Amino acid sequence: MQNQTNTLVLGQEYPTPGEAAAIQEIEQITSGQVQQEYQAGDRPARRDAHAKHHGCVKAEFTVEANLPSEYKFGIFQPGKTFTACIRFSNGSGKPQPDAKGDGRGMAIKLFGVEGEKILADEKQALTQDFVMINHPVFFIRNLPDYIDFFHATIAAKGGQPFKFFFPGLNPFKWRLREFSIARAIQGKKILSPLTSQYWSMTPYKLGTRAMKFSARPVSINPVPQPDFNSRNYLREIMVEELRSQEFQFDFLIQLQIDADAMPIEDPTVEWKAPFVKVATITIKPQTFDSPEQMEFCENLSYTPWHSLPEYQPLGGVNRCRNQVYQTIAKLRHQLNHVVKQEPTVEEFLRLFGR
Repeated sequence: MQNQTNTLVLGQEYPTPGEAAAIQEIEQITSGQVQQEYQAGDRPARRDAHAKHHGCVKAEFTVEANLPSEYKFGIFQPGKTFTACIRFSNGSGKPQPDAKGDGRGMAIKLFGVEGEKILADEKQALTQDFVMINHPVFFIRNLPDYIDFFHATIAAKGGQPFKFFFPGLNPFKWRLREFSIARAIQGKKILSPLTSQYWSMTPYKLGTRAMKFSARPVSINPVPQPDFNSRNYLREIMVEELRSQEFQFDFLIQLQIDADAMPIEDPTVEWKAPFVKVATITIKPQTFDSPEQMEFCENLSYTPWHSLPEYQPLGGVNRCRNQVYQTIAKLRHQLNHVVKQEPTVEEFLRLFGR
């Protein structure tokens, strides 16, 4: 609930009536899409979003030595280092040429993370996920809009769902902000996943407060000119870059300081507050594109809800992701005849080297 002055409260969620039914409908739509693609012959059964990965890479995630006390929750302990598996991907639900404009994802899985996790069937797993995309805000405001977007997408039969953004002649019902954000995301054409910045888009807990996070590249290595005519140029450029170069990202946290201007429930609003560096991500030269490594990467599951309670996802979009991500992960693993389970660090290092 809001307080008596009708202003929002820092770190608080505000679920709306009918949310459970909306989440169930979204779950049915997305799982139906995966099954439809599989029945049409798509192998393996893929995620409903971020279906195409460029590869997973081994990294080190090192927490700042002089970390301020307000950030010291969960893994964020001064000087602590974790082995990480980072998956880079395109945002589309269908594999497509990398030259086509699309959002790009960076999903981090840390190993050796002790403490009980949120998800009931993964409470004892020693991993922690952080998922991001290369744009600071999302283009869907709430779950009813999410349902409208799915219906418009289905009606468009693979085309652009313009009816979601412009549902009629009344301009007061146009979703202009959402359209602008979607256009910005779809227009992203990057040189390399290793030199792009990524954001969480949605908020998360940090102890009792709320945060968003970001991974910002800091490497100054020159990027080779990609072959944009190649369907998989982003993977190819990563292979070339990681033959001999090291890449780094600053992992940043942005704390919510104004509940009204930095809302929990509306991920289309960009928060205006400083980002503070809390860790360094280091990706050393390596090979990551062997058939075994690519298969390992395909079979991984990432979800913002695979997390310590200190970083519980917040907001309606994240509450929807809890149920939908788990359903899709279980479904595609079942269709692919692969056991769904969190990998161990030993399994990861056996394939990606020590």
